[in-house]
Amino acid sequence: MGLWTMPRRVLALWSAIMGLASLIPFHVSGDLPNYPYQMRKMQSSSMASFIRHDSVSLPPASSPGFAPLPPVSPSPRVYHVTSYGADATGKTDSTAALEEAIAHAFESGKDDGFLMKGILSLGGAQIHLEGGTYTISRPLRLPAAGRGNFMIHGGTLKASEDFPGDGYLIDLSAPSSSSNEAAYNFEYITLRDLMLDSNFRGGGIQVINSLRTSIDNCYISHFTTNGILVQSGHETYIRYSFLGQHITAGGDPGERDFSATAINLMGNDNAVTDVVIFSAAVGIMVSGQANIISGVHCYNKATGFGGTGIYLKLPGLTQTRIVNSYFDYTGIVAEDPVQLHISGSFFLGDAFVLFKSVNGVINGVNVVDNMFSGSGKGTAIVQLDQSNGAFKDVDQLVIDRNNVKGMNLKATAARGSVQGNGSSWEVDFNQVLLFPNLIKNVQYSLRTTGDGFPNHALRNVSANRVVIESDLTVPATVFVTVDQ
Repeated sequence: MGLWTMPRRVLALWSAIMGLASLIPFHVSGDLPNYPYQMRKMQSSSMASFIRHDSVSLPPASSPGFAPLPPVSPSPRVYHVTSYGADATGKTDSTAALEEAIAHAFESGKDDGFLMKGILSLGGAQIHLEGGTYTISRPLRLPAAGRGNFMIHGGTLKASEDFPGDGYLIDLSAPSSSSNEAAYNFEYITLRDLMLDSNFRGGGIQVINSLRTSIDNCYISHFTTNGILVQSGHETYIRYSFLGQHITAGGDPGERDFSATAINLMGNDNAVTDVVIFSAAVGIMVSGQANIISGVHCYNKATGFGGTGIYLKLPGLTQTRIVNSYFDYTGIVAEDPVQLHISGSFFLGDAFVLFKSVNGVINGVNVVDNMFSGSGKGTAIVQLDQSNGAFKDVDQLVIDRNNVKGMNLKATAARGSVQGNGSSWEVDFNQVLLFPNLIKNVQYSLRTTGDGFPNHALRNVSANRVVIESDLTVPATVFVTVDQ
């Protein structure tokens, strides 16, 4: 008999019984969801995303009546300096807090096979400055040598009034107490997205005997020694950065007082690319081998005020390439250059290239395919400083294919012609040739329109003058090409 065929009285009784059953408590054995535990698990997962720095794991929760929470996985190794008490407003000294964060990041180095032998990897640990400004009273130094794969980024460091005058805001040199078996102090250290204010108390960044260091998108100002110093080591790359002793965009009334060096390369195989140097006595000082400079804009201190865009102070072993750069009222000085290449660059405001004699050597030098623009004062695009003695060992020097406006063209190769009716023709190359008396090769041709058929010869090459003579008097045009 179906439910709907029951008598009304039976159906009413059935409904009453079921209603009473709903009020009776049931004790069921088995696994049912622990609702408070599940809620706390969700809360702990949410909290994990707010952990500020590494090496912090929340302890298991132990409340009466609840199951313990599972441990929270360690967060990525990003150390936020405010978690260590650093003052992001710059009002108080943050040196100790920043040092603590760096020391914490250095605790877990290991040999993962990626870095040089003897250098432990920090796994890409980052010191995050969180977009704040931090005042420091002593250089920030890494606590142990023989470490790598580490980054400091994302904020501003400012020297305090009692910061040591010979210090650097970030000092990548080995601590005196650190024992290091590696050939280099550090490898693959990255300094990125930083503003460094030396407060006219020393320098910005010092990199000593380190390998594959990257200084990227940094603004370094108010230095009195060096904005960036690179000494020994190998392959420091400086790019997309701005350096200036004083804050100016050119034409500063105190420009004559600029005294510091923006970038000092005292090591090998480094690169400076896409960098602006807006105030310093010397934009880039190079005393190491095989460096490349590309896309650099130097208007640091006008040559007329004693400034230099790039100074190559490595006589006899230069090995430097300067390409696609902009020398804005500043020039290039090279002492006894050997294997120097300058090309694709723009020299504005009577800026020029100067070769300075130390031991009288120029060898393997190219100054080609550049643009020079001046004020019409007769400034030569390439000049010689022979105050310490004449250049006597000159070989493989090519100065050619430069275009010039408002300056005097100088080159090591020249072409000229002269015409007249006679038996002697002289072509003077003093206006163009760089050296006053150093013609090594001459090619000429003589074209006559007369009836005679003269014999002719090169009779004299001295003082940048070439003399051609014939045995007959004829109307002729003489074409001459020379090189030094």
